[in-house]
Amino acid sequence: MFTGIVTDVGEVLAVEPRAQGLHHRLTIGCSYDRATIVDGASIACNGVCMTVVGAGVENGRTWFAVDAAAETLKVTTVGQWQRGGRVNLERALRVADELGGHVVAAHADGVAQVVEREDLPDMARFTLRVPAALARFIAPKGSVALDGVSLTINDVAGDVFSVLIIPHTLTVTTLASWQAGTEVNIEVDLMARYAARLLEGRS
Repeated sequence: MFTGIVTDVGEVLAVEPRAQGLHHRLTIGCSYDRATIVDGASIACNGVCMTVVGAGVENGRTWFAVDAAAETLKVTTVGQWQRGGRVNLERALRVADELGGHVVAAHADGVAQVVEREDLPDMARFTLRVPAALARFIAPKGSVALDGVSLTINDVAGDVFSVLIIPHTLTVTTLASWQAGTEVNIEVDLMARYAARLLEGRS
């Protein structure tokens, strides 16, 4: 489990297609202490939970490798990642850690698209379009994870919603680079998903 509070911004160092393109081996540079990264550890990369399959240090910088399976490449933006790209990182939640955002599984539900960016004094407003099947899980003042960042939803109109990004978040994540047309991984709130499922059962 995760919280949607980014703890590092990593850099994609290598993308290696494997198994006739059915999955990718990704190498990501980060500032985490190499000694704390073990094989099998979970790290959320732009909101996608990935399993570490190798790690090391090169030129004084920690790196870790992960495999992205075909399903991940299909339903997220991972298949678009290229060398030099920046990704939001978060280590898995530990017992007694502060739950600063909201409960995030880092199992992306799909891809949302930025349709408008509005730069305001000291912050930015992004309007995004969500896949129609996920629209019912988006509600004003509810939570959503976008590229692994826990955010509060402001306005909602059909399959379009907006979020306000404060200066700190713009500084410590990749969100400052978003523009109209940018595609981002979205994970809807777990509580909204279960509430919808309960209502389906009653009907």
